Amino acid sequence: MSGTAPVLRCPRCLDEGTGTAGCQRCRAEGVTVNLELPLTDLRGHDLASFPGGPWGWEGAVPVPPGTGVVTLGEGNTPAVWLAPRPGRPEVWLKNEAANPTMSHKDRYMAAAVTTARAQGADTVIAASSGNAGASAAAYAARAGLRCVVVTKGSLPAAIHAQIVAAGAVVAGFPDVVARNGTMQQAVEQLGWFPLTNYAEPGPGGHPYAIEGLKSIAYELARDFGDELHTVVIPTSRADVLSGVHRGFKELVNAGLISASPRLVAAEPSRAAAFSTALQKSDRSEQERTRVHYGPSAAFSVGSDVANWQGLQALWDTDGEAIPIDPDEFMDEYRACAAADGIFMEASSAVAVAATRHLTTSPGSGVVVALGTSCGLKDLDLALSDAPELPVLDNGLDDLVPLVDQASR
Repeated sequence: MSGTAPVLRCPRCLDEGTGTAGCQRCRAEGVTVNLELPLTDLRGHDLASFPGGPWGWEGAVPVPPGTGVVTLGEGNTPAVWLAPRPGRPEVWLKNEAANPTMSHKDRYMAAAVTTARAQGADTVIAASSGNAGASAAAYAARAGLRCVVVTKGSLPAAIHAQIVAAGAVVAGFPDVVARNGTMQQAVEQLGWFPLTNYAEPGPGGHPYAIEGLKSIAYELARDFGDELHTVVIPTSRADVLSGVHRGFKELVNAGLISASPRLVAAEPSRAAAFSTALQKSDRSEQERTRVHYGPSAAFSVGSDVANWQGLQALWDTDGEAIPIDPDEFMDEYRACAAADGIFMEASSAVAVAATRHLTTSPGSGVVVALGTSCGLKDLDLALSDAPELPVLDNGLDDLVPLVDQASR
């Protein structure tokens, strides 16, 4: 990025704008859409030698020349093969739990906090119910910035611990409206840098932060090449879906891949805005879809609105959206841990369960589900149906029957 900052523009109406509140013209028309930066020109790069992460290619995340990037070594997460279930296909899992704070949000926050520091911020603020707050706290600590995380009244204990351990201030509010309203006041009256959006309904995350998520696409293209057929993404406000879509578009534009893979939005059925939208025949109806948001164990995903940039990713790639019932994604949550050794958060299990619904012909290519975070983030859920820890008085004499019982 040279002396002047790139112009943020609405991908739907092409109006210019600023900030994280999305396109105001489209909002007035009942459409929720985020602003975007220009696509990065990746011509001249070699995909096979891409080193990974948001900072692997200079300029992929636009920051002023000479800016010291904020990084904890995020990116280059592994792709792990998951065995097929009876009657259901195999899946590759892009395991974002291998990031420094155990979630994909590290790619996002590396870009967001770097932007905040480049703009001279001394305090950053994030609205979050989970992973974004933990990541914001860690990256702000790394950058030497004061961090405030505003959340709802409840927060998983492990995430709460991550936030306070990094020295951030965390405060709960009775509902999203109170939380986001307070964040808006902090941004407008105190000049704190917003790492996340605070408008309702939310158009998506910080446009600069979403640039960090493009590296997921770069890594998938590098690792799977032309075999990559479909990528299934747990979806809420479509930050990851749109960021991955932008990454694949940049690769296609540069001639580094021939075409984008299909993108699929995976949602809990209790908050399946994209699945509901795509059932409508007219795109003007799709982009104005509103649904009731019903909470579930997959609290990081699901939405009451189908954000336009997420729909665009599905339209452009001949994709689809798949709603998953709680019983099904919780079965996958348990099976991935017990059968595959991958302990993922429930939101990730939504994506894996959705891949089991896909019908691809033999030899059509690789299907990848994005695993967003680790099951350790929500210990109450993980232990909800676990037996109490047995304490054995008679050593092996008690241990053998216990093992035999468990085996049965």
